[in-house]
Amino acid sequence: MSGRVLVVDPSERPDLIRGLASEIRVSILKLLRNGEEKNVNQIAEQLSLPQSTVSSNLQVLEDAGLITTASRKARKGSQKVCRTAFTEILVGFRDDLPEAGDGTIEVSMPLGLYTSCEVTGPCGLCSVDGVIGLLDVPDTFLDPDRMKTGLLWFTRGYVEYQFPNNTKLNRTKPTALEFSMELSSEVPGTAADWPSDIFLQVNGIDVGTWTSPGDFGDKRGVYTPDWWKLAGSQYGKLKNWRINGKGSFIDGVQISDVTLDDLLIEQHRSIRMRIGVKEDAEHPGGMNIFGRGFGNYDQDIVLRIAT
Repeated sequence: MSGRVLVVDPSERPDLIRGLASEIRVSILKLLRNGEEKNVNQIAEQLSLPQSTVSSNLQVLEDAGLITTASRKARKGSQKVCRTAFTEILVGFRDDLPEAGDGTIEVSMPLGLYTSCEVTGPCGLCSVDGVIGLLDVPDTFLDPDRMKTGLLWFTRGYVEYQFPNNTKLNRTKPTALEFSMELSSEVPGTAADWPSDIFLQVNGIDVGTWTSPGDFGDKRGVYTPDWWKLAGSQYGKLKNWRINGKGSFIDGVQISDVTLDDLLIEQHRSIRMRIGVKEDAEHPGGMNIFGRGFGNYDQDIVLRIAT
Protein backbone atom coordinates (compact mmCIF):
# COMPACT_ATOMS: atom_id res chain seq x y z
CA MET A 1 0.00 0.00 0.00
CA SER A 2 1.44 3.36 -0.95
CA GLY A 3 1.82 5.85 1.86
CA ARG A 4 -1.22 8.05 2.45
CA VAL A 5 -0.81 10.73 5.09
CA LEU A 6 -3.70 12.47 6.82
CA VAL A 7 -2.91 15.86 8.33
CA VAL A 8 -5.63 17.04 10.68
CA ASP A 9 -6.28 20.03 12.92
CA PRO A 10 -8.13 18.76 16.05
CA SER A 11 -10.19 21.95 16.22
CA GLU A 12 -11.55 21.19 12.74
CA ARG A 13 -12.13 17.43 13.11
CA PRO A 14 -13.34 16.58 16.62
CA ASP A 15 -15.08 13.49 15.17
CA LEU A 16 -11.72 12.13 14.04
CA ILE A 17 -10.14 12.79 17.42
CA ARG A 18 -13.03 10.89 19.06
CA GLY A 19 -12.36 8.06 16.63
CA LEU A 20 -8.77 7.83 17.84
CA ALA A 21 -9.65 8.16 21.53
CA SER A 22 -9.89 4.44 22.16
CA GLU A 23 -7.24 1.80 22.76
CA ILE A 24 -9.33 -0.75 20.84
CA ARG A 25 -9.72 1.48 17.79
CA VAL A 26 -6.02 2.33 17.79
CA SER A 27 -5.24 -1.40 17.93
CA ILE A 28 -7.51 -1.98 14.93
CA LEU A 29 -5.78 0.76 12.95
CA LYS A 30 -2.36 -0.69 13.78
CA LEU A 31 -3.53 -4.14 12.66
CA LEU A 32 -4.73 -2.73 9.33
CA ARG A 33 -1.73 -0.44 8.87
CA ASN A 34 -0.02 -2.45 6.11
CA GLY A 35 -3.07 -2.09 3.85
CA GLU A 36 -4.18 -5.73 3.99
CA GLU A 37 -7.93 -6.29 3.94
CA LYS A 38 -9.40 -8.09 6.97
CA ASN A 39 -12.94 -9.05 7.86
CA VAL A 40 -14.56 -8.66 11.27
CA ASN A 41 -13.86 -12.25 12.29
CA GLN A 42 -10.16 -11.96 11.46
CA ILE A 43 -9.81 -8.72 13.40
CA ALA A 44 -11.68 -10.13 16.40
CA GLU A 45 -9.53 -13.26 16.42
CA GLN A 46 -6.20 -11.44 16.12
CA LEU A 47 -7.08 -8.91 18.83
CA SER A 48 -8.85 -11.46 21.07
CA LEU A 49 -12.00 -9.36 21.20
CA PRO A 50 -15.72 -10.16 20.84
CA GLN A 51 -17.07 -9.67 17.31
CA SER A 52 -19.72 -7.27 18.61
CA THR A 53 -17.02 -5.04 20.15
CA VAL A 54 -15.01 -5.03 16.92
CA SER A 55 -18.09 -4.26 14.80
CA SER A 56 -19.14 -1.25 16.88
CA ASN A 57 -15.62 0.19 16.87
CA LEU A 58 -15.22 -0.38 13.12
CA GLN A 59 -18.38 1.66 12.60
CA VAL A 60 -16.88 4.58 14.55
CA LEU A 61 -13.69 4.39 12.47
CA GLU A 62 -15.66 4.23 9.23
CA ASP A 63 -17.82 7.21 10.22
CA ALA A 64 -14.65 9.22 10.89
CA GLY A 65 -13.21 8.25 7.50
CA LEU A 66 -10.27 6.38 9.05
CA ILE A 67 -11.08 3.06 7.38
CA THR A 68 -12.87 2.00 4.22
CA THR A 69 -15.11 -1.05 3.84
CA ALA A 70 -16.26 -3.18 0.93
CA SER A 71 -18.30 -6.31 0.33
CA ARG A 72 -16.53 -9.44 -0.86
CA LYS A 73 -17.97 -12.80 -1.91
CA ALA A 74 -17.78 -15.46 0.78
CA ARG A 75 -18.70 -19.15 0.94
CA LYS A 76 -22.13 -18.16 2.14
CA GLY A 77 -23.28 -14.86 0.70
CA SER A 78 -20.93 -11.91 1.22
CA GLN A 79 -18.65 -10.55 3.91
CA LYS A 80 -17.58 -7.06 4.91
CA VAL A 81 -13.85 -6.38 4.69
CA CYS A 82 -11.98 -3.37 6.04
CA ARG A 83 -8.74 -1.60 5.28
CA THR A 84 -7.10 1.51 6.66
CA ALA A 85 -7.55 4.74 4.73
CA PHE A 86 -4.23 6.20 5.87
CA THR A 87 -0.78 4.84 6.74
CA GLU A 88 0.05 7.85 8.89
CA ILE A 89 -2.04 10.40 10.82
CA LEU A 90 -0.47 13.70 11.84
CA VAL A 91 -2.38 15.76 14.40
CA GLY A 92 -1.52 19.38 15.01
CA PHE A 93 -2.90 22.89 14.88
CA ARG A 94 -3.06 24.41 11.44
CA ASP A 95 -0.22 26.88 12.08
CA ASP A 96 2.13 23.97 12.78
CA LEU A 97 1.25 21.85 9.75
CA PRO A 98 2.48 23.48 6.54
CA GLU A 99 5.52 21.21 6.27
CA ALA A 100 3.44 18.01 6.29
CA GLY A 101 1.55 18.23 3.03
CA ASP A 102 1.20 16.05 -0.04
CA GLY A 103 4.91 16.39 -0.86
CA THR A 104 6.11 13.68 1.49
CA ILE A 105 8.78 11.37 0.03
CA GLU A 106 8.99 7.99 1.78
CA VAL A 107 11.83 5.46 1.58
CA SER A 108 11.74 2.09 3.37
CA MET A 109 15.15 0.60 4.22
CA PRO A 110 15.47 -3.13 5.10
CA LEU A 111 17.43 -3.70 8.30
CA GLY A 112 20.20 -5.68 6.62
CA LEU A 113 21.09 -2.99 4.10
CA TYR A 114 23.38 -1.04 6.42
CA THR A 115 26.42 0.38 4.63
CA SER A 116 28.74 0.27 7.65
CA CYS A 117 28.69 -1.15 11.15
CA GLU A 118 30.77 -1.54 14.29
CA VAL A 119 29.21 -3.67 17.01
CA THR A 120 30.14 -5.61 20.12
CA GLY A 121 28.58 -8.79 21.49
CA PRO A 122 26.25 -10.08 22.62
CA CYS A 123 24.94 -9.44 19.11
CA GLY A 124 23.13 -11.19 16.30
CA LEU A 125 21.00 -11.17 13.17
CA CYS A 126 17.81 -13.08 12.39
CA SER A 127 15.59 -13.50 9.37
CA VAL A 128 11.99 -14.70 9.52
CA ASP A 129 13.37 -18.18 8.76
CA GLY A 130 16.09 -18.42 11.42
CA VAL A 131 19.38 -17.15 12.81
CA ILE A 132 21.85 -15.67 10.34
CA GLY A 133 25.47 -16.73 10.84
CA LEU A 134 26.76 -17.11 14.38
CA LEU A 135 25.33 -15.52 17.49
CA ASP A 136 27.52 -13.13 19.51
CA VAL A 137 30.14 -12.93 16.72
CA PRO A 138 30.42 -9.33 15.41
CA ASP A 139 31.85 -10.51 12.07
CA THR A 140 28.46 -12.10 11.33
CA PHE A 141 27.26 -8.55 10.58
CA LEU A 142 29.32 -8.85 7.35
CA ASP A 143 27.59 -12.09 6.28
CA PRO A 144 25.98 -11.69 2.81
CA ASP A 145 22.77 -13.21 4.19
CA ARG A 146 22.39 -10.08 6.34
CA MET A 147 20.21 -8.74 3.47
CA LYS A 148 17.42 -10.98 4.86
CA THR A 149 17.60 -9.48 8.37
CA GLY A 150 14.32 -8.85 10.18
CA LEU A 151 15.82 -8.41 13.66
CA LEU A 152 19.27 -7.27 14.74
CA TRP A 153 20.79 -6.57 18.14
CA PHE A 154 24.09 -5.56 19.71
CA THR A 155 25.50 -4.17 22.95
CA ARG A 156 27.67 -1.19 21.87
CA GLY A 157 28.42 0.38 18.53
CA TYR A 158 26.25 1.35 15.58
CA VAL A 159 24.78 0.48 12.21
CA GLU A 160 24.66 3.12 9.47
CA TYR A 161 22.27 3.35 6.53
CA GLN A 162 22.62 5.43 3.39
CA PHE A 163 19.31 6.70 2.01
CA PRO A 164 19.00 8.31 -1.43
CA ASN A 165 18.57 12.07 -1.25
CA ASN A 166 15.51 12.18 -3.47
CA THR A 167 15.11 15.92 -2.97
CA LYS A 168 18.12 16.47 -5.23
CA LEU A 169 16.59 14.27 -7.92
CA ASN A 170 13.25 16.05 -7.63
CA ARG A 171 14.89 19.47 -7.23
CA THR A 172 12.78 20.19 -4.18
CA LYS A 173 13.73 21.74 -0.86
CA PRO A 174 13.13 19.59 2.23
CA THR A 175 11.30 21.10 5.19
CA ALA A 176 11.61 18.13 7.57
CA LEU A 177 13.15 14.67 7.91
CA GLU A 178 11.62 11.85 9.91
CA PHE A 179 13.10 8.44 10.75
CA SER A 180 10.73 5.79 12.07
CA MET A 181 11.73 2.40 13.52
CA GLU A 182 10.83 -0.09 16.26
CA LEU A 183 13.47 -0.20 19.02
CA SER A 184 14.20 -1.62 22.44
CA SER A 185 17.14 -2.19 24.78
CA GLU A 186 19.07 -5.48 24.63
CA VAL A 187 19.86 -7.83 27.50
CA PRO A 188 20.46 -11.61 27.45
CA GLY A 189 16.90 -12.83 27.82
CA THR A 190 14.57 -9.90 28.53
CA ALA A 191 14.20 -7.24 31.23
CA ALA A 192 11.48 -4.58 31.26
CA ASP A 193 13.69 -2.35 33.45
CA TRP A 194 16.92 -2.16 31.43
CA PRO A 195 17.47 1.42 30.22
CA SER A 196 19.65 2.14 27.22
CA ASP A 197 20.66 5.44 25.60
CA ILE A 198 20.11 5.02 21.85
CA PHE A 199 21.57 7.83 19.74
CA LEU A 200 20.78 8.94 16.21
CA GLN A 201 23.13 10.80 13.88
CA VAL A 202 22.39 12.24 10.45
CA ASN A 203 25.25 13.13 8.10
CA GLY A 204 27.65 12.86 11.03
CA ILE A 205 25.66 15.24 13.26
CA ASP A 206 24.32 14.04 16.64
CA VAL A 207 20.58 14.63 16.48
CA GLY A 208 19.60 13.33 19.90
CA THR A 209 19.22 10.35 22.21
CA TRP A 210 16.23 8.30 23.29
CA THR A 211 16.48 6.26 26.48
CA SER A 212 14.74 2.95 25.93
CA PRO A 213 13.17 1.76 29.19
CA GLY A 214 13.82 -1.94 28.64
CA ASP A 215 13.96 -5.12 26.59
CA PHE A 216 10.38 -6.33 26.22
CA GLY A 217 9.52 -10.02 26.38
CA ASP A 218 6.36 -10.27 28.48
CA LYS A 219 4.34 -11.42 25.45
CA ARG A 220 5.02 -12.50 21.90
CA GLY A 221 5.37 -9.75 19.30
CA VAL A 222 2.45 -9.45 16.91
CA TYR A 223 4.64 -10.37 13.92
CA THR A 224 7.35 -12.40 15.66
CA PRO A 225 7.79 -15.80 13.93
CA ASP A 226 6.78 -18.93 15.82
CA TRP A 227 10.31 -20.36 15.92
CA TRP A 228 11.62 -17.37 17.94
CA LYS A 229 11.49 -18.33 21.62
CA LEU A 230 9.47 -16.29 24.10
CA ALA A 231 12.62 -15.99 26.22
CA GLY A 232 14.07 -13.62 23.59
CA SER A 233 13.27 -9.98 22.78
CA GLN A 234 9.73 -9.82 21.40
CA TYR A 235 8.91 -6.23 20.50
CA GLY A 236 9.97 -2.61 20.88
CA LYS A 237 8.50 0.85 20.79
CA LEU A 238 7.90 2.64 17.48
CA LYS A 239 9.98 5.81 17.71
CA ASN A 240 9.93 8.78 15.35
CA TRP A 241 12.86 11.16 15.15
CA ARG A 242 11.88 14.37 13.34
CA ILE A 243 14.22 17.18 12.34
CA ASN A 244 12.80 20.43 10.97
CA GLY A 245 13.54 24.14 10.99
CA LYS A 246 12.82 24.46 14.71
CA GLY A 247 14.91 21.61 16.09
CA SER A 248 14.92 17.84 16.59
CA PHE A 249 12.08 15.89 18.18
CA ILE A 250 11.22 12.36 19.29
CA ASP A 251 7.49 11.64 19.11
CA GLY A 252 6.82 15.37 19.14
CA VAL A 253 9.00 16.17 22.17
CA GLN A 254 12.03 18.37 21.44
CA ILE A 255 15.34 16.70 22.32
CA SER A 256 17.90 19.09 20.79
CA ASP A 257 18.38 22.35 18.91
CA VAL A 258 19.78 20.61 15.82
CA THR A 259 17.82 21.88 12.82
CA LEU A 260 17.50 20.76 9.22
CA ASP A 261 19.95 23.46 8.13
CA ASP A 262 22.62 21.92 10.38
CA LEU A 263 22.45 18.67 8.39
CA LEU A 264 23.36 20.32 5.07
CA ILE A 265 20.99 18.00 3.22
CA GLU A 266 21.20 19.91 -0.06
CA GLN A 267 24.98 19.43 -0.20
CA HIS A 268 24.84 15.62 -0.05
CA ARG A 269 23.79 13.07 -2.65
CA SER A 270 22.66 10.74 0.12
CA ILE A 271 21.33 10.97 3.67
CA ARG A 272 23.46 8.97 6.14
CA MET A 273 21.65 7.80 9.25
CA ARG A 274 23.61 6.14 12.06
CA ILE A 275 21.94 4.62 15.11
CA GLY A 276 23.51 2.88 18.07
CA VAL A 277 24.74 2.96 21.66
CA LYS A 278 27.91 4.86 22.54
CA GLU A 279 30.69 3.36 24.64
CA ASP A 280 30.40 6.18 27.19
CA ALA A 281 26.59 6.20 27.35
CA GLU A 282 25.13 6.79 30.81
CA HIS A 283 22.81 3.83 30.21
CA PRO A 284 24.72 1.45 27.90
CA GLY A 285 21.94 -1.14 27.67
CA GLY A 286 22.35 -2.26 24.06
CA MET A 287 19.66 -2.16 21.39
CA ASN A 288 17.31 -4.22 19.23
CA ILE A 289 15.94 -3.02 15.90
CA PHE A 290 12.81 -4.85 14.74
CA GLY A 291 12.00 -4.98 11.03
CA ARG A 292 9.53 -6.80 8.85
CA GLY A 293 8.47 -10.13 10.28
CA PHE A 294 9.34 -9.24 13.89
CA GLY A 295 7.95 -7.13 16.72
CA ASN A 296 4.65 -5.26 16.77
CA TYR A 297 5.08 -3.16 13.62
CA ASP A 298 5.61 -4.88 10.29
CA GLN A 299 7.91 -2.23 8.86
CA ASP A 300 11.54 -1.61 8.05
CA ILE A 301 13.39 1.63 8.90
CA VAL A 302 11.40 4.38 7.22
CA LEU A 303 12.67 7.79 6.12
CA ARG A 304 10.10 10.46 5.31
CA ILE A 305 11.13 13.72 3.72
CA ALA A 306 8.61 16.57 3.81
CA THR A 307 8.99 19.02 0.92
